[in-house]
Amino acid sequence: MLKPLRIIFLSTLILSVTAYAQPQPQPQQQQIIGQRTDKDLNTITTAVPFLIIAPDTRSGGMGEAGVSISPDANAMHWNPSKLAFAEEDFEISVSYSPWLRRLVRDMNLAYLSAYKKLDDNQAVGASLRFFSLGSITFTDEIGSEIRNFEPTEFAFDGAYSIKLSERFSGGIAARFIYSNLTGGIVTQGGGEAKPGTAFAVDVSGYWTNDDVRIGDYDAIVSAGFNISNIGSKMSYTTAAQRDFIPINLRFGPSLTLKLDDYNSLTFTTDFNKLMVPTNPVFLEDSTGNVVDDGNGGFVIASGRDPNVGVAAGMFGSFSDAPGNVTIFEDGSVDVESGSVLKEELREVNIAAGLEYWYADQFALRGGYFYEHPTKGARQFFTLGAGLRFNVFSIDASYLIATINTNPLANTLRVTMRINLDAGDRSAGGEEG
Repeated sequence: MLKPLRIIFLSTLILSVTAYAQPQPQPQQQQIIGQRTDKDLNTITTAVPFLIIAPDTRSGGMGEAGVSISPDANAMHWNPSKLAFAEEDFEISVSYSPWLRRLVRDMNLAYLSAYKKLDDNQAVGASLRFFSLGSITFTDEIGSEIRNFEPTEFAFDGAYSIKLSERFSGGIAARFIYSNLTGGIVTQGGGEAKPGTAFAVDVSGYWTNDDVRIGDYDAIVSAGFNISNIGSKMSYTTAAQRDFIPINLRFGPSLTLKLDDYNSLTFTTDFNKLMVPTNPVFLEDSTGNVVDDGNGGFVIASGRDPNVGVAAGMFGSFSDAPGNVTIFEDGSVDVESGSVLKEELREVNIAAGLEYWYADQFALRGGYFYEHPTKGARQFFTLGAGLRFNVFSIDASYLIATINTNPLANTLRVTMRINLDAGDRSAGGEEG
């Protein structure tokens, strides 16, 4: 006969083994009420996006890369610090880009830029960017016409660049931004619409070395960065929340090979990252509704609150992506390991291009721009050409969209530059 203690021990062991053998409830077996995968769209939106449109056709023909190519008047947009290394004393550039030309005829972007060398080490520049959205008819909720209006936006810049060493320069630009999209019409919420205004600055740097040999060729190696549109938020109504403007980090290298006295070839790549908050994923209940946090907002399941100051938004933009999120019925949240970093990397756009010059007078260009499908899906090839005379230069570019419809798809853009201090050029010199 078994002793009582042995009976208790065996009974406990049997019950334990039986319980262990039964299927245990796991977190992943809970009912999923919300899920975001790495295929879901999560674009970053800002006010006045016209500020990051490529305004000129030289870079426009090189996949919209330009932060480290040789300087010209359009460096005002790409990297103002390059102006200190400009070869000419004074240059003016005028560009024109039709917009959505296949749909409307009166939308366009015009860009006027110029620089002046103060001496061998310093330069100043200025530019005016004007974006016209054409004529728009405003209607009320039943479709009755209220009035016609022509929305416009513009930005005026001034810049200063100085060489800090033989091969490195720094630059700063100041910008006033004006955006009038409604002409003062009263919104449905009762707030009065008003033009949006903002002030911003750019901080940039440029390094170049023309004393390089690669194989049998003389070469020029350059690199640059530009943090643009660091500035105040913008609002279009008296009651609306203020929105970030497109604070953008642009950086990248360039390599120019001097093939012989008449031929040169430049390779360049730009990396772009918007330094503004990414939209978070909000917590949902079992009915699919977003959960209220009790303070006039919503509970964030993953990511960060985008309603922050400019500095917090800039620094937080490198780690605020929500990643792939699963929300379970009991309110618990699971973020896939590594998905936050993966999404952050997807927010970096890549532009790559090349430029060929013959006798410093005729240029051919090509490039490619890539933006991840979940961040806007802008993907396109570009082609371009340039012809330079003693005083005048003319450039043209053409964009070929590969995925979604780009506002500039199949559109020819034109830039004309005027060099008011044109001197004798030696054959085979690098584009300036």
